Amino acid sequence: MASTLAQKVWEDHVVHRAAGEPDLIYIDLHLIHEVTSPQAFDGLRIAGRKVRRPDLTIATEDHNTPTIDIDKPIVDPISKIQIETLRKNVKDFGIRIHSLGDVEQGIVHVVGPQLGLTQPGMTVVCGDSHTSTHGAFGGLAFGIGTSEVEHVLATQTLPSAKPKMMAVNVEGVLPAGVTSKDIILALIAKIGTGGGQGFIIEYRGSAIRALSMEARMTICNMSIEAGARAGLIAPDEITFNYLKGRDHAPKGAVTWGTNPGQGVALNGVVPNPADIKDETARNSAERALVYMDLKAGTPMKQIKVDTVFLGSCTNGRIEDLRSAAQVLKGAKVSQNVRMLVVPGSARVRLQAEAEGLHEIFLAAGAEWRQAGCSMCLGMNPDQLNPGERCASTSNRNFEGRQGKGGRTHLVSPLVAAATAIRGTLSAPADL
Repeated sequence: MASTLAQKVWEDHVVHRAAGEPDLIYIDLHLIHEVTSPQAFDGLRIAGRKVRRPDLTIATEDHNTPTIDIDKPIVDPISKIQIETLRKNVKDFGIRIHSLGDVEQGIVHVVGPQLGLTQPGMTVVCGDSHTSTHGAFGGLAFGIGTSEVEHVLATQTLPSAKPKMMAVNVEGVLPAGVTSKDIILALIAKIGTGGGQGFIIEYRGSAIRALSMEARMTICNMSIEAGARAGLIAPDEITFNYLKGRDHAPKGAVTWGTNPGQGVALNGVVPNPADIKDETARNSAERALVYMDLKAGTPMKQIKVDTVFLGSCTNGRIEDLRSAAQVLKGAKVSQNVRMLVVPGSARVRLQAEAEGLHEIFLAAGAEWRQAGCSMCLGMNPDQLNPGERCASTSNRNFEGRQGKGGRTHLVSPLVAAATAIRGTLSAPADL
């Protein structure tokens, strides 16, 4: 029987299999950060265990890190203790870390690919749901819980039930102004936030094959918002060319080895819950309108925003910054809007500065920040105030995600830039 790519990679990593039990699979790369690892390391100490493969484990500081004044002591007490705890843990267990100020520091799902650590055919895990990002390289990548983080640290294996497989085919040529963020948001709006539950989604088709690696990572990243276990795209020459020359990529030829669902077109209107047949979805839409302070029938392009956030593991890569800068060049951010531009990693930041992108952002009136998760989640100082409305290139817009009472609209980098200029949700064509 023919197997899908995901099935082949899974089978190549099975260490042990028994009836009535989850498979025990080998993990090629384990990524850790300051938020989901402390209890795991405590568990190792209590059990008197070492990290099985520190050479296959890498840490970076990203979730609860400041994006300004990183050369000064961390002010937030929770952030401070989390960062200090991670640094002590990796020192005690001999694990490589990229800390604030390190040229390779940044969001874990940006750092892995840019270092060439993420490669085709690999299994990649991290205590973060958006680990699915790495599936863009043709490997199996998924988030795990803290107890599972400890298990991988101790054994370099993970007990896991084999997921079901789903294929999503996207054919044709994308019109100007349509990005991978729009593709995945449209898919989630179609199948719902639970449409991929229990599945690994394998993305196929001419439109997918034409995407850059950065764009593919955006799609795999947000597979989680469809409820999927992971996202996957088969590797090709675009994948191999991206990896060539990166620090940890194979030298020479690269070989083949082992509720965002509430979306609407920008030129559409705020939906009327009464038009939704499913009772659960209708009730959810009614609550969403109240929380977001929106009225059914309001044109999307009339919705004013207070903040624009360009960044995250979804859209904080160099390609995202370039596309936004192209829209902002020679323009000004609306006087009623604050715009935060936060590169996904220190390397991305340096590259953007080498290309002069930061000068475009600063000249437009945006804030140019240090690398980190930043406003993607309400964990660090970069948060929305109650009632504040944000156009964000991040991946989730749950209630309070970007700060208690904050209201988030998920958009692409192009829409984020245009929105910052006009002050209302906008596309570049509206300029």
